[in-house]
Amino acid sequence: MITPESFAKLALSFPGTESAPHFDRTAFKVVKKRIFATLHEKSQTANLVLTLDEQNAFCEFDPNAIYPVPNKWGEKGWTTFDLQKVPKEVLFEALNSAYSDVNKHNRKPNP
Repeated sequence: MITPESFAKLALSFPGTESAPHFDRTAFKVVKKRIFATLHEKSQTANLVLTLDEQNAFCEFDPNAIYPVPNKWGEKGWTTFDLQKVPKEVLFEALNSAYSDVNKHNRKPNP
């Protein structure tokens, strides 16, 4: 369980990260690369981009607290984490996975 403020601080603790507005969310990205997480403060949820294998593994932890984004983005690995239900350690592990994958791959930015 983590507050939106703590999530933002945690996401920005990875080297070379920055935040910026992204529609009704705050996006966290590796500088000059793509977004690895977004935060929706009002609903106290965060969306992280994971590999499909990672998404499946994290969703098994608690399907009521961690689940694929219910659209095409979810099919690409974007996964919702309910900040009120997910332990900080699990969230950190997921953030680390999302950050590491984006940081090692030079993918095209999100549309």
